[in-house]
Amino acid sequence: MKRRIFPTIISYTLLIIFCVVFVAPILIVLYNSFKSRFYISDAPFELPDADTFVGLENYFEGIDKIGFFSAFGWSLFITVLSVGAIVIFTSMTAWYITRHKSRFTSALYYAFVFSMIVPFQMVMFTLTKTANMLSLDNPLGLVFIYLGFGSGLSIFMFSGFIKSIPSEIEEAAMIDGCSPLQTFFRVVFPVLKPTSITVAILNAMWIWNDYLLPYLLIGSEYKTIPIAVQYLKGGYGSIDMGAMMAMLVLAIIPIILFYLFSQKYIIKGVVAGAVKG
Repeated sequence: MKRRIFPTIISYTLLIIFCVVFVAPILIVLYNSFKSRFYISDAPFELPDADTFVGLENYFEGIDKIGFFSAFGWSLFITVLSVGAIVIFTSMTAWYITRHKSRFTSALYYAFVFSMIVPFQMVMFTLTKTANMLSLDNPLGLVFIYLGFGSGLSIFMFSGFIKSIPSEIEEAAMIDGCSPLQTFFRVVFPVLKPTSITVAILNAMWIWNDYLLPYLLIGSEYKTIPIAVQYLKGGYGSIDMGAMMAMLVLAIIPIILFYLFSQKYIIKGVVAGAVKG
């Protein structure tokens, strides 16, 4: 019995340590958002007290300075459309690649997988130039670019899950008179729910927090939240730390809520997507 207890204690201890490591930065940002900016740099790890507590002053100041609601709207617009496009189009592509075996579909699959290992820095200058030439340097154009960058991992995950779905279900639907599109959306897509939610969470977290791609393509004309937050940095390196902490809290709340409501599907979707054909 003692031999079993010891490994359990070690496991729980490690889990607690990892939990503290990941949660602590969020808590530090949260309680610093209620402190005066003059005290954050001097005592970042101390809780607010009667002298340092400023209530919601940092939140109101930050919202006013960066135009938070406009930035939130653009971030929401880009994230929702991009994630929706990624889930729908990559799931359809993965279904076609998996069910229609040929040299073309195999080459297409490996091309998508290869795109996962290409670093963004390798293509960002040519991408920026191409986007300018094609008039994709706007929020709607950014959706198409995110679709391209998010396709590799998404198709890889969907393909693994689709391989575990019996093809007889689709054949029965086609015998009943369903077209390929009807078969996909009425039969296949509902079964893909766990992987769809996993893909949506992973891409939403990436797109919502992305700074470099929106900065390169749409700049300050359509400020997303990560771009807007940087405007709290003034001349000579001065930063309004109080307002910045408050805006970071507001920025992470939506994605944390989305993750908490959907996280139960992540492990299920990742495991299903790891099935080998």
